[in-house]
Amino acid sequence: MKHLFTLLLFISVSFYGFSQSGNLQGIITDDNGITVPGATVMIEELKKAVVSDFDGKFTMVDIPEGTYNLLIKYLGYADFKQEVTVTASQTTELNITLTSKSTELDEVEVVAYGFGSQARALNTQKNKTNITNIVSTDQIGKFPDANIGDAVKRIPGITMQVDQGEARNIIVRGLSPQLNSVTLNGSRIPSAEGDNRNVQMDLIPSDMIQTIEVNKAVTPDMDGDALGGSVNLITKTSPQGFRLSATAGSGINFITDKRILNGSFLVGDRSKNNKFGWMVSASINDNDFGSDNVEAEWTDEFEFNNGDEDNLEEVDVNPYANVFEIREYLVQRVRRSFSANLDYKLDKNNTVYFKSIYNWRDDRENRFRLEHEILDGEDIGAGDFSVDANGNLTMFPVEAKRQSKGGIDSKRNKNARLEDQRMQNYSLGGEHLFGKVQMDWMASFSKASEERLNERYLEYESEYAVNFNNNQDKPLFSPVSATDANYEDFEFGELTEENQYTEEKDFNLFVNAQVPMSVVNGRDGFLKFGAKTRLKNKNRENDFTEYSDETGALEFLGMVPTRNYSDSDFLAGGQYQVGNFASPEFLGGLNLNDSNLFEAENLPEEYITANFDVNENVYAGYAMLNQDLSDKLSVLAGVRLEHTSIESEGNELEFDTEGDISGINVVKDKNSYTNILPGVHFKYNLNDNTILRFAWTNTLARPNYVDLVPYREINNEDEEIFLGNSELDPTTSMNFDVMAEHYFKSVGIISGGLFYKDIQDFVYTFQSENEDGFEVYQPLNGDDASVFGAEVSFQRRLDFLPGFAKNFSVYLNYTYLTSSTDGIRNEDGEERTDLDLPQTAPNMFNGSLGYAGKNFSLRLSANYSDAYIDEIGGNAFEDRYYDEQLFLDFNANVAINKNLSLYLNINNITNQPLRYYQGVSSRTMQMEYYEKRLTFGLKYDLFKK
Repeated sequence: MKHLFTLLLFISVSFYGFSQSGNLQGIITDDNGITVPGATVMIEELKKAVVSDFDGKFTMVDIPEGTYNLLIKYLGYADFKQEVTVTASQTTELNITLTSKSTELDEVEVVAYGFGSQARALNTQKNKTNITNIVSTDQIGKFPDANIGDAVKRIPGITMQVDQGEARNIIVRGLSPQLNSVTLNGSRIPSAEGDNRNVQMDLIPSDMIQTIEVNKAVTPDMDGDALGGSVNLITKTSPQGFRLSATAGSGINFITDKRILNGSFLVGDRSKNNKFGWMVSASINDNDFGSDNVEAEWTDEFEFNNGDEDNLEEVDVNPYANVFEIREYLVQRVRRSFSANLDYKLDKNNTVYFKSIYNWRDDRENRFRLEHEILDGEDIGAGDFSVDANGNLTMFPVEAKRQSKGGIDSKRNKNARLEDQRMQNYSLGGEHLFGKVQMDWMASFSKASEERLNERYLEYESEYAVNFNNNQDKPLFSPVSATDANYEDFEFGELTEENQYTEEKDFNLFVNAQVPMSVVNGRDGFLKFGAKTRLKNKNRENDFTEYSDETGALEFLGMVPTRNYSDSDFLAGGQYQVGNFASPEFLGGLNLNDSNLFEAENLPEEYITANFDVNENVYAGYAMLNQDLSDKLSVLAGVRLEHTSIESEGNELEFDTEGDISGINVVKDKNSYTNILPGVHFKYNLNDNTILRFAWTNTLARPNYVDLVPYREINNEDEEIFLGNSELDPTTSMNFDVMAEHYFKSVGIISGGLFYKDIQDFVYTFQSENEDGFEVYQPLNGDDASVFGAEVSFQRRLDFLPGFAKNFSVYLNYTYLTSSTDGIRNEDGEERTDLDLPQTAPNMFNGSLGYAGKNFSLRLSANYSDAYIDEIGGNAFEDRYYDEQLFLDFNANVAINKNLSLYLNINNITNQPLRYYQGVSSRTMQMEYYEKRLTFGLKYDLFKK
């Protein structure tokens, strides 16, 4: 890496010098001082053109001395022309203000600023070399999305996995969350998840982000670990004039009828000499909600004890639920975010900046679970069950458990399980102009953590017979005898407390340089090259303690304070009544440190193989040439090299044949690999507003941490072995993309494209049986997989319609996917040919219909994703699927005056549940309901340029 930086410096110095040319640099803003990204800045006499960046800045180098007509083109607005004089060996500075007046479009906007969010996003997208989708923060505000995850799901080819009713994990073009990259200002965001690399998109409030950039075909100057795509979140920067923005609101969650509180502010300005800019912002959202949940596991095997427990008798039965649960969740989620961004212009050619963001989310959760699980075959007698004439198992004995989940009685925990998640990023960078050489650099430190302290579970147990309704869609266990199932007679089962802490730290350093270079005479071009180092550490430290009741005070559930959590309006159906449980206050108030009351026992088997420490260092360098081949055709070609070095530490745990721990050992391993990732992007402008694109790229995805840690769990009692695999190879993909885009002058787009991914070495969990008859579970590299897809998108205001109808606007996109896999084997070692690539949704759709009057706007939005396989089982019967989902949302905005507006949002109008099914769509594994959510409030924006 040291040699790469030295080479960069040498090449840059070799290009230094102006000769008889100068440079042009400027910032483009609108009437309110808000920067204008994506504007094309041209000197037609020289056939030179550049595009303003996300901060409205542009730089044009190596311009012969003279006076020129500068032309600025911006989709939906009249061309802007200004005469400019370039002096040799100097940088000429410009501050350009574009007005919203246009001969082509008379926008109707509720917001006060002239350049609409859609115009900003589409101009930036149009002028990108690669295939990209851009969404600006103002555009996000047109949808009722509180976090970035819910905002991203509106983008073509994107679907989200839901957690507690909010979009959390991002799936890009059907590829699972760990196969995609999420960055903040170009640096990878660390993950607080212990098992994987998923970035929690619901951790970041949408109003803290300026722009979302989804790169579906990455360029060599981007990180290569973006197999599905790269989502870059760009934070807000200091304005070019004073800006004050604030939001205050409230609302209600209909599932709990409890309030929602939210607020935010942003303030920023620049110094009188225009050199120093600053911006600070903060956001808070306090949401008191919950969910109604039913879960089941299914089997098609049944056996009982007919007098010889060593030779159980099997019975042919139809699939039935051998595990059935009713769960009630009560959650308080408090999301806070703070940001401070500074920039200072040292002189015309040198600027330094500092960016920071701190996200902090508290999840307080109480869960009450009623679980039923069929007894083992040796405990089921011949008269303990019944099977009807159709082969349906209708009655059988179960072990029932009533479990309360909570935390300690403290100001932070409040008798609930507290999950404290934080993500912070601090970046220091600079942009410099040395003669013809444009150089930028950034050093950043990021940290993500998840802490769950004093998480408590109190469980009571009983055994009784149940009737099973044999309804696969809505399974239900009902006690044969209500007396046998009386909650007061449930006996003390276990009392546990655990602590979990996961942390990931990232240090990033990169430098980029860009110099004019053309291999085609008379055409513009530039060479860009750079290097990057990313040093990462991820570790997890958990513990688990079980407490026995020394006094007998907890012997029966009827002896402790309880509360009935049954609800006739239970969203999964009134037939699901969860019943009575030990209260959170009682559980939180237990003094587990009093040895007279409780005896503590550390249980390493519950956590030791989950603990790990991984160091992962990535060293990268790249070079790429962007070349105009004609007036219409340009190409970007380059290569990226990434070397990955991994040191991992896990634990080995072994049980003897009696189920007791016989040994615990630390296991360490190392691995490294190098990937060469070439790429080519073609862009052809049929005319000013119609573009054809083609891309050939190569990307990778590194294995999840839990998979590459060299842990081992050997259970001689249950004859099971669980293994990590530190020798896993990264998953790689060769990608082909073609896209056609037409941009409407009235600010809109219609586009369509095809993409294909040839994937090698994807990771899956292989289930097998070794020579000793032990079941072995280990992550392995599969052979190969492929994904083929198509995308279409349409968005525009219907200004061609007469009268009031011209104020309607539509936003539509649809993505189709098909996939296949090779090399996945079932539990018998046979290759399965019936599988799609996990987490590839075959159909995804977004749509919205909006209406914008002079002082108000209305929008109805829909988001649909099809069912897909989520987890591969030992065979097709055991495969788990994530069911289709359709979300319908509504929002309205009313402008009270130029600066003040009122908003109202209704989310999840369809009461869409999170649903998993096993094997076939009718066989429910989980259905969790969240109900609708209503929010309303005021927004204030003040601009002074």
